[in-house]
Amino acid sequence: MDMQSRNQYLQTLIQAHGYHTTSKKEKANPLDEYCANTGQARKYVIRKIRSGKYIRQDGAKRQKRTRAHYYDGYVKEALARCWEIFDYPCGQRLAPLLKTEVEPLRALGELVCSDTVARKIAKIGFRTIDEKVKHEKEVRRKKGKYHKKHHPLLYQKIPVKVFSEQDRGKEGTIQIDLVEHCGQKASREFICTLSCTDIAAGWHEGTVAKHDIESKTKR
Repeated sequence: MDMQSRNQYLQTLIQAHGYHTTSKKEKANPLDEYCANTGQARKYVIRKIRSGKYIRQDGAKRQKRTRAHYYDGYVKEALARCWEIFDYPCGQRLAPLLKTEVEPLRALGELVCSDTVARKIAKIGFRTIDEKVKHEKEVRRKKGKYHKKHHPLLYQKIPVKVFSEQDRGKEGTIQIDLVEHCGQKASREFICTLSCTDIAAGWHEGTVAKHDIESKTKR
């Protein structure tokens, strides 16, 4: 018996015995008959029937059952707002805060949500929190990675150049370095030297300053 014949045979048994409307015990009869005549495994046949490829005896296709989402989009939006207010903690740290701080945040106007959403947030688990804010974390990570960098005004006013951008043959190109003569520990008294060097002319001037840091002793 080829594959097409086996499929037709299975379809005939399904419609003849009313497979989709009978009890679990009565479904065993057509399965036993089909497996005995075709030699196929029982679990394999059950998976084939559940795949929805075979029409029910009333002509309707098998509908896939979907579970309603308890934590909907309103809950995710309010949860993301709380996650932002508390400085982006993990689920284990955020869960106990939500149990006590949701109502105060609503009273202050920092969080706007319905009573139903507030009750759901107050009892949400930390694993669910990590799952719900996962998308928000990814969005914020991409914004921080690809946004245009804005330098401070002082940085824009002072022309700072790296080593490769310097004209080493032009006088007036100064390199400044601060050297601390303190050895391995920056404690007690030591001398700092502010070294200024003109790269092109070789001119150098060093300013010496005394520095004193009180050593911390354990009591």
